[in-house]
Amino acid sequence: MDHNQLPSTKADLMARIQHEWTALEETIAKLNEEQMSVPDAGGWAIKDNLAHLTAWEEFMLRAYLKGQPAHEAMAMDVATYAAADEDGVNDIIYRRNRDRPVSDVLADWRRSHRAVLDYLWSIPFDDLLKPLDPNNPDKRPVLGWVIGDTYEHYQEHGAYVRALIQSSTR
Repeated sequence: MDHNQLPSTKADLMARIQHEWTALEETIAKLNEEQMSVPDAGGWAIKDNLAHLTAWEEFMLRAYLKGQPAHEAMAMDVATYAAADEDGVNDIIYRRNRDRPVSDVLADWRRSHRAVLDYLWSIPFDDLLKPLDPNNPDKRPVLGWVIGDTYEHYQEHGAYVRALIQSSTR
């Protein structure tokens, strides 16, 4: 599977999403709630990484695929969303979720993932090739945003999760 090239079909996209999702699912499968709750030096536990992935996956589904206003898709008021850069949004996501039980975070993570897969299967692949914002000069396709909030994001946070697991077993 060549992740350097964009998927050329829906089947290719879905296979990449499933491959990286399964890799992350297998990474956390043997962990208990305590192991998933141990924070790293920056304060994030494995469950916080999963809550983060859920929030961005849901944002992608609501804003990029379904056209909901960005602040609503991130469940923020307009002023808070407008004032926050990506790190600020990530901090809000973290603070919203840090005290949630692991079981709730896992259930939301799996539910959100299923909703994204179901929606992606339901739409034509050509819809993903359209620009997210036709007025933006770079005309980045919706597909780029889907990739960034699914399999590329799973890879990124999978690395954080594996590092956290390794540091806690030393």
